[in-house]
Amino acid sequence: MVHCFLIHTICPINVLGAGESRVLYSRVFGPDENTLDGDLGPEERRLLQKEKLLVVARQVRSAVALSREASGQVVVETVPGEEGVALMEADSGVLRLRAGDPFSGERSALWLGIQSLGFTLVCEPHENLLLAEGTLRNLARHCLEHLHMLASGSEVLLKSDRIDVLLSRLLPHGQLLFLNHRFVQSLEKEVTAYMAK
Repeated sequence: MVHCFLIHTICPINVLGAGESRVLYSRVFGPDENTLDGDLGPEERRLLQKEKLLVVARQVRSAVALSREASGQVVVETVPGEEGVALMEADSGVLRLRAGDPFSGERSALWLGIQSLGFTLVCEPHENLLLAEGTLRNLARHCLEHLHMLASGSEVLLKSDRIDVLLSRLLPHGQLLFLNHRFVQSLEKEVTAYMAK
C-alpha cells in the first residue's frame, strides 16, 4: 500500500533557504499513525504529519541534488508542450526511510525529479517497486500534461481538486493497480474528459 503522495520543490526558490523544500501538494492514505498518541489534539497531529512530510521532501531534495551532481546534468527548462521530454529526462530513484525517520515503521520512497518539481510516493517496504514506479510516472505525466505544472506561474495549490481526481483513478485508497492495456485506455479517456472540463 502507498502511504502518501507528494509534489514538492527540489530546486532553490527565492523565499526558501538553501536546503529547504516546500510541499505543494500532499495526500496521505490509510489510517494516521499519529492517532495512536491519544495525548495529541487534532491540530498537533496535523502539524506532526506536516513535519513528517517535510522531512521526506528534504530527503528527496538531497537525493535529487546528489543524483544531478553525480551525473553532471544541467537542468534545462522545457517549453510548454514538451512535458513528455521532461518526463523522459527526469531523475528518479528510491530512498529507504528507516523506522522512526520520520515514520514509525520502515518505508520506501520512490521519487521523480522533473526540473524544479519532485513527485514522491512513500510505500510500504514490501510493495512492488516496479509497479509503484510505473504508477508514479503515470501520475507525473498526467499532472504535467493536463495541469501544465512546468509552465511559469503554474499554481499547483489551485489544482488540488484535479490532482485528487487523478489519485482516485490511478491510486484508489492508496492501492497500486495492475493495469492491462484496455483498462489503461479507458482510464486515459476518463481522465482526459475530466481534465477538459
